[in-house]
Amino acid sequence: MRDYEVTYILDPALGDEAVSGLTEKYAQNVKGMGGEVVDVNTWGKRRLAYELKGRQEGIYVTMRFHASSDTAAELRRVMRLSDEVVLRALFILMKAN
Repeated sequence: MRDYEVTYILDPALGDEAVSGLTEKYAQNVKGMGGEVVDVNTWGKRRLAYELKGRQEGIYVTMRFHASSDTAAELRRVMRLSDEVVLRALFILMKAN
């Protein structure tokens, strides 16, 4: 198992319920593949450094989790497929065991 951190930016037009639903969906994806979610931190709406997909703001969320590299790759794929929601995502391998 490896320690990962992913920070992703959601569409600012989403409501609080949609943001909660998406963060839970991504956490369940990790748990469903045998990973463990350590922490989910929603930073809220922030101004972007530059325009992404026509938007100047985004909702930042950071999730730390323990999982295999296959789980991280699958989560990355799922986020990439939901491009109408996820503006950008950055995965960081924190520590390999």
